[in-house]
Amino acid sequence: MTEYSQEVLEYFLEHQDQLFDEPVAETIEEAEEFLSDCMAVVLGSLDEVREYLDGEGMDVADMSDEELADAAEVFALPDGNYLVVEG
Repeated sequence: MTEYSQEVLEYFLEHQDQLFDEPVAETIEEAEEFLSDCMAVVLGSLDEVREYLDGEGMDVADMSDEELADAAEVFALPDGNYLVVEG
């Protein structure tokens, strides 16, 4: 199981409506389990996000950095990293 920081888990709990119409987790433990189940990743830059999503088969070549940062599955974390959750 991938380990996520407390900050990542709390951020996801507070902002999960960015990607999902209904909550998928209500506690830190549920958030951690959900993120682990969908193999969510924390990446350090938009370049890493682009490379990761491209590797997962998503067509991101023509997306600007702003469009990429605004994608529903990309959560811009307060520390400057990015959480990518493929719902």
